[in-house]
Amino acid sequence: MATNRIVRVVKGRRPRVVVIGGGTGLPVVLKSLRRMDANITAIVTVADDGGSSGVIRDYINVVPPGDIRNVLASLSDLPKVDLDVFQYRFKTNDDFFSGHAIGNLIIAALNEMSPNIFDAVQELSEMMRVDGHVYPASNTKLTLHAEFTDGTKLAGEHEITHSGKHVKRVWVTDSDEPEKEPKSVISVIASIMQADVVVLGPGSLFTSILPNLMISDIGEAVKKTSAEIVYICNIMTQIGETEGFTDADHVRVLNRHLGGNFIDTVLVNTRKVPDGYMDHKKYDEYVNQVETDFGGLRAMGCKVIQDDFLSLHDKGAFHDGEKVAKEIINLSLQSGNRKNEVRR
Repeated sequence: MATNRIVRVVKGRRPRVVVIGGGTGLPVVLKSLRRMDANITAIVTVADDGGSSGVIRDYINVVPPGDIRNVLASLSDLPKVDLDVFQYRFKTNDDFFSGHAIGNLIIAALNEMSPNIFDAVQELSEMMRVDGHVYPASNTKLTLHAEFTDGTKLAGEHEITHSGKHVKRVWVTDSDEPEKEPKSVISVIASIMQADVVVLGPGSLFTSILPNLMISDIGEAVKKTSAEIVYICNIMTQIGETEGFTDADHVRVLNRHLGGNFIDTVLVNTRKVPDGYMDHKKYDEYVNQVETDFGGLRAMGCKVIQDDFLSLHDKGAFHDGEKVAKEIINLSLQSGNRKNEVRR
C-alpha cells in the first residue's frame, strides 16, 4: 500500500465507498478517494456506444470498455509508464487502429477469453494491481433508451446525446435480448448493501448515472441500503440533458426515475466559473453553470454541503477531486460509526 495516503478507519476498518457512474469525472474522484485509503468499489456503466467503445461494441460482442478502462487506470498501482501504454490512443491517421485506446482492445480480448465481462474485469484488475473493486454494472451489453419532452423516443447513447432534443426519462434494455429485464450480479448488489456511502456522480445525469440505476436490482439496492446516498452535482449543465437545470432539478430527476426521495446528501459547488473562461468549442456539450436551489433540495429531504469544489484547468471546469473526496470520507466515517452504534 502506498505510504503517502491518508489513512482513515471506521472502527478498525477502511471506510467502504461505492461510486456509481461513468464518464470523465468519475476517475478524478476515485483517484482522490484512493489516496485517502478508502475501500472503493466502482460500479461502471455499460451502456456507452460512442467513440472507440462504440466501434468495438459494434464489431465485437463485448460491453463498451472505455469507462471501465479509465476506472481501472485510476485505481491501479502499476508504474506510470505501464498506465501510459494502457491508456494510449492511436492517432486518427492510423486507418487500422484509428482512435482506439490500447486498454479498450485489452478489455475486449480478455472478454473473449473469459466466461463474461465481469470475470474479465476482475482478472484485469489483478493484472493491473487495482486497489479496490471495479464492477461492470451488468454482465451484458445494455442499450440506453430515452423519451424526450416532445414525446419522441430514441435508442443509443450517441443518438440520444446528439438528438438536439431535451430528455424527459431514460431506461435500459438488454442489447441482445430486448425482452429480458437487465440485471446486475450479486457482487454489485452486495457492495451497495454493505457500503458506508454510495456516491452518484459526477457525470452526465441521463447517460452516465441513470443507466446504472435503471438496472432494476441496482436501483432497488440503492433505495434499500442503509448507506448514506450522496449525489455530486455537476458544475455545468449539458446540452439536451440538463439545460436550465438547478441542482434541485438534477435530484428531482433522480427521485422521479426511482419513484421516491432517496438522496441523503448533495455536494454543491459555490465558486463561480469566471466569465469567458470556458472553451466551449473544446467542451461543446456544456452550457451554463448549474445554479443552486437550496430550498428545493431541502424540500426533498437532502442535506446540502456547499463549498468551493471547483478546479479550473485546460479551459474547462472540473471538480476538485481532493475536496470532494474529503467530504465523502467524512460522510462515510459518520455513516460507519452510526452502523456500529446500531449493531452494539
